[in-house]
Amino acid sequence: ASLPDPMRRLPLFLLVLAAAASAQPGTTFDADTVRAYPLDGGKMWLFEDPPTEYLAETYDFSPGADWFERARLATLRIPGCTASFVSPMGLVATNHHCAQSSVVGVSEEGEGLLDAGFSARSRAEERPVDGMYMDQLVETVDVTDELGMAAGSGAAREAIEARLLAARGVDPDEEDADYIVQIVDLYDGGKISAYVFRRYRDVRLVFAPEARLGYFGGDFDNFTYPRYALDFSFFRVYGDDGQPLETEHYFPLSPQGIGSGDLVFVIGNPGRTNRGYTVTQLEYARDVDLPGTLAFINSRAAALQAYLATDPDNPDAVRSQLFGLLNGQKATSGRLNGISDPYIVARRAAAERDFLDARPEAARLVDQMAGVMERKRALAPETKAFSYLFNRSYGSALLQRARAVANGEDPSEIEAGPNEEAFLTAEIEALQSFYSARGLTPPKTIQTGADVAAAWMLENSALAGGSPEASEGDPVVTLIRDVLPHVAEWSQEIRAISGEERDLAQQLGRARYETFGNAVPPDATFSLRFTDGVVMGYPYNGTQAPAMTTLYGLFDHHYSYCVAGEGVVSSGECDWQLPEQWLVAEDRLDLSTPVNFTSTSDTIGGNSGSPVVDRELRLVGLNFDRTIEGLVRDYLYAPERGRNVMVDTRVVLEALREVYGLPALADELTGAGR
Repeated sequence: ASLPDPMRRLPLFLLVLAAAASAQPGTTFDADTVRAYPLDGGKMWLFEDPPTEYLAETYDFSPGADWFERARLATLRIPGCTASFVSPMGLVATNHHCAQSSVVGVSEEGEGLLDAGFSARSRAEERPVDGMYMDQLVETVDVTDELGMAAGSGAAREAIEARLLAARGVDPDEEDADYIVQIVDLYDGGKISAYVFRRYRDVRLVFAPEARLGYFGGDFDNFTYPRYALDFSFFRVYGDDGQPLETEHYFPLSPQGIGSGDLVFVIGNPGRTNRGYTVTQLEYARDVDLPGTLAFINSRAAALQAYLATDPDNPDAVRSQLFGLLNGQKATSGRLNGISDPYIVARRAAAERDFLDARPEAARLVDQMAGVMERKRALAPETKAFSYLFNRSYGSALLQRARAVANGEDPSEIEAGPNEEAFLTAEIEALQSFYSARGLTPPKTIQTGADVAAAWMLENSALAGGSPEASEGDPVVTLIRDVLPHVAEWSQEIRAISGEERDLAQQLGRARYETFGNAVPPDATFSLRFTDGVVMGYPYNGTQAPAMTTLYGLFDHHYSYCVAGEGVVSSGECDWQLPEQWLVAEDRLDLSTPVNFTSTSDTIGGNSGSPVVDRELRLVGLNFDRTIEGLVRDYLYAPERGRNVMVDTRVVLEALREVYGLPALADELTGAGR
């Protein structure tokens, strides 16, 4: 699966090298000379509108309709991630971190499967995962004209959904139906599609490695490279007859894998990008949105870490929560650092100028958006304080109970978690910052230090103990009665402003689509896309990252950090510690086996678990991360900055056979005996 001759590679590599020459962080530049590049909008291509000319010109590759159909039907969307069929018997591959909650969910008392890993030795041992489902995109319908420029009312959208479901014999009011319909706004609503999904609900866990392997290197290695993570897992979909689903479309695993310089495709459901932002929207994200999000994540992650430091019983659920927060912490920091680089803003400004040169009438919309963002920025103190107030997962139960009482509702169902005091302290700090920014006198309850105020409230409020009874004089209810009018006023204003922002974004999206067509793909919407890329390393930190890492490096990290080193930890144990069965298997393993590799593919959150395939649609890897330099991709695709990171299928086979003793599973993946 090698690339064509060097002349065919030229367009892509010229893009990378030209951008890299003037795009390194910290370099001096003249903003007026910065220019945009043809692929700044990215390469998250639509299956219903593939860039066939681009693929032919760049790679001398012209896939037919059957290629796109097979790729689409073999790929699945799962909650928060992507997966894919990898055998004709309903076997599904995705990342370990996408399966974490499932592993915790199927663990029986005392098993601790997150640490121990899980292996089904027979079909009978495959464990059903309650609530898990997998969606397969079976039909796409363009409904842009039907819904109209206003993007259609809720009733119009529901009518489309009902019609498409009825065509498949499904009552739109039926719960747990085999099909669902989603209306997807592309180009901020400039193009609208109805996606029909086949939903599979009988999903069973087949295999997951130990968390030490799936999250090898812990938070230290997250969003970095070189990496050595075995971030993979397997499920199986079962049919209505209770037997493994017979799947016509799947990606057979390639035992030969891929090589440096080869073309690969990552197929999945990228979650969200904001490459259609105007410059003023980008500046708002830099100055208000991302700093507020990061402050929230930092405070909650600190609370969970403090709780885990007490060595609690059954910590797996909290550890899974913490992993999500730490992942978000690093991701948000990377995004913020990326758009804090003046060069990135200048490059986005250049792209905006190019757009307005091609479509001058859009200048009015850009100017209107600037006015909307100025009004939104004026609400920054409220936004930072109120956006995460009363958060169900990471907020104070006491404040939520007090709000319920203030609104005449029953607070008794709201349960406090082990981090109640830390969450309450963080929310008090946010409220104090709002009153201070607005020059208002805060309620008496929070006029002391936040930690002191939190401890006092928990001691003096009847609601702290979960009592459904609270008098009008309860100090926390009194506090919330003072806060709620400010929250209501902000909510009303921000809803109106956000509505205007959405309307303008839709008009700009349609203008961009009419101007550039599919040469610029729409922003990510957690809907199915494919992206091309080339396997290659990259320069970083004064050295060169290799295109691939191997098992030699995996074991070297164990011995360097956890044996000869200082045992550096972020999660209670050495983050590069290998389980005993891996150390026992070391002599049996081919240590030259590739573990992880990188490419220039355009990926983002939601692409976790995405199949990585070659030209013949053979599975060569699973996407699981990006490097921190690549987090700027939320706003601009800059291939010279970072890479996406994937698990190599060769290490999957090696581990299944030589460490976990699962030759039948390995044979199923490669088709041995079929």
